Amino acid sequence: MTRIDKAFENGKAFIGFLTAGDPGIEKSLEFILEMEKAGADLVEIGIPFSDPMAEGPVIQEANIRALKAGTDLSKVFQLVEEVRKVSEIPLVFLTYLNPVFKTGYSEFFGRCRKSGIDGIIIPDLPFEEKGEVAGIAKENGIDIISLIAPTSEKRIRMIAEKSSGFLYIVSSMGVTGVRSEIRTDLRSIVEAAREATDTKIAVGFGISSPEQAKGISEYADGVIVGSAIVKIIAEHGDAAGRYIYEYVKSMKEALR
Repeated sequence: MTRIDKAFENGKAFIGFLTAGDPGIEKSLEFILEMEKAGADLVEIGIPFSDPMAEGPVIQEANIRALKAGTDLSKVFQLVEEVRKVSEIPLVFLTYLNPVFKTGYSEFFGRCRKSGIDGIIIPDLPFEEKGEVAGIAKENGIDIISLIAPTSEKRIRMIAEKSSGFLYIVSSMGVTGVRSEIRTDLRSIVEAAREATDTKIAVGFGISSPEQAKGISEYADGVIVGSAIVKIIAEHGDAAGRYIYEYVKSMKEALR
């Protein structure tokens, strides 16, 4: 059983996100551990990138803050190594293909394995081109987390059948960001994916309240929250740790 499998082992999973190096790399370590202490089952770590096309303003600004703070890929891998000294919480990178390609696929996924990363989400890697990196990732024990969007329609089964780690269902069209209301027929998308795979299914994009999380957990195996946590970091900076803890705790309790 992989670490990602274990994230879904005891009920509905809460998956939190932060951008590495926002506001500083040492704080990212603290914030990840605060999420775990509050009940997070898995943490997504965003690798700062200058053109994060899938992200809304909140996470775009986090990327800018992290880059201005001097965060680079080497520091992100060091962050993962520091987490692994004290925790076995599942960790997944969220990045764009450019940093992976520029580093070189073999070197990048080799460093993922050595540092202790469990999976990777690459929003600008189309499913049809996944094969370009899938083999190297698998050799290094790294799951490529596939995304299913509301527009996937007839592609849902194809994507689900080849999934590993967990399936990331995108709740809404557009970019990431807190939403007061989610109109997509997520239940139907989740049911269609379940017909094609036993891979666990988590829903993300726009989820911010315990009520939203509880509702989605009725049919999904987990919920993913990014922008709401990044907003807490933007508001409280270095002092965000205790606020992250309280927020994640409230979300995890809603899933229970």
